[in-house]
Amino acid sequence: MQQDEDSVEVTPRAESSNRARRRKGIYLLPNLLTTAALSCGFFAITSSINGRYESAAVAIIVALVLDGLDGRVARLTNTQSDFGAQYDSMADVVSFGVAPAILMYTWALAPLGKLGWVAAFVHMAGGALRLARFNVQLEVDDKRFFQGLPSPAAGGVLACFVWVSFEYAFGYNWLPYAILVLTAATGLLMVSNLRYYSFKDIDLRGKVPFVVACGVMFAFSIIFAQPPATLFLLFLGYALSGPIHTVLMIHKKRNARIDSE
Repeated sequence: MQQDEDSVEVTPRAESSNRARRRKGIYLLPNLLTTAALSCGFFAITSSINGRYESAAVAIIVALVLDGLDGRVARLTNTQSDFGAQYDSMADVVSFGVAPAILMYTWALAPLGKLGWVAAFVHMAGGALRLARFNVQLEVDDKRFFQGLPSPAAGGVLACFVWVSFEYAFGYNWLPYAILVLTAATGLLMVSNLRYYSFKDIDLRGKVPFVVACGVMFAFSIIFAQPPATLFLLFLGYALSGPIHTVLMIHKKRNARIDSE
């Protein structure tokens, strides 16, 4: 007689195997945000190729916002995973390495010939190398600081610079070599050993004084009043904070050594 399915005894090993199969898959919400950021990066690439440089710059900024959200959402909802971390890095290479490099090359660097190509490649390669190093050092790094300029900030510097140029209609013909230096510098800063504050120790769920809330609202009002210029200055200031912090630390150690002597 055929045995009824409900009467079949499930062994502990089989039950464990069934649980493992059920656990396979990916968390939807954070990876959906990562996919949206990746699509913005791809849109920026195609827009650059088609000559829509301002749209490409804005798409990179939107990708930056989405990239900041996916990690926060994963931590708040306890949906962090190794797959999500690797997928996020691959999306960052496209959105903040490849897309800004193609944008700068097609917008301003192509007339400079091989020099322009090299500068764009330095930014793209710097983004890939920086993310590979970040993944390797993920478990050992000081969470308060990044080693090297984060790729979203590097891409933000270039995207906001293009956005500012269209907003104030000053073009690029008068400073092509400055654009070349800026593009290459962002790539080199990404692979440098300079330390950048990560903001990961800020508790967004904690209480803050009322004056801090007012300051945040004032900061948002400034950003909304002049988004291109304000964001460019913020990203540029953050990019410069690494060298400035390093110089200050060297000066502090030198003074301490002199005082000890």
